[in-house]
Amino acid sequence: MRQHKARSGRGQAASKIFAANDRINQILIEELDPVVWNAKPAGGVRSIAAIFTHIHNVRTKWIRLNAPYMKVPAQLNRANCTPKQVRAGLALSAAGCAEMLAEALDGEGRINKFLRDGFVRPWQLGPEMLSYMVAHEAHHRGQVCMIAHQLGYRLPNKVTSGMWNWEKLWRDGGTSLQA
Repeated sequence: MRQHKARSGRGQAASKIFAANDRINQILIEELDPVVWNAKPAGGVRSIAAIFTHIHNVRTKWIRLNAPYMKVPAQLNRANCTPKQVRAGLALSAAGCAEMLAEALDGEGRINKFLRDGFVRPWQLGPEMLSYMVAHEAHHRGQVCMIAHQLGYRLPNKVTSGMWNWEKLWRDGGTSLQA
């Protein structure tokens, strides 16, 4: 007999937080100068296009490993992916991750551990799962901002300040986590 978790609301909150996290990615891509999208940064680091496709492809891995019953979005090819294609892919993988988080933290027990990758030990379910996912993406957003700057493109203040205005991100997403 399957034991049902008590619904705590944590999954719904985590889902909303992850949606706001994705909105930051979407805003960054919207505001990037197309010239820097595939530009080759000094030092042999990934292009901005490669970083955003990596974010999407890692999300698809999380969905595949943790919620194999869900439809997994197709992976993206970093060599020829346009900003429009990446934005569409990120929207799909964000929706899948948000659903996975809701199920993991408040669901019927179909997800009982968090696998970050196939070769590492699984974690128990909890806020660490969401923290890891958001931290991974925030790390790469920092890389994107740095690379854009190094390539001579200054991001508008509405982007650099907007990344920190989570109340607006929640509101724009149609939700609120305020008490």
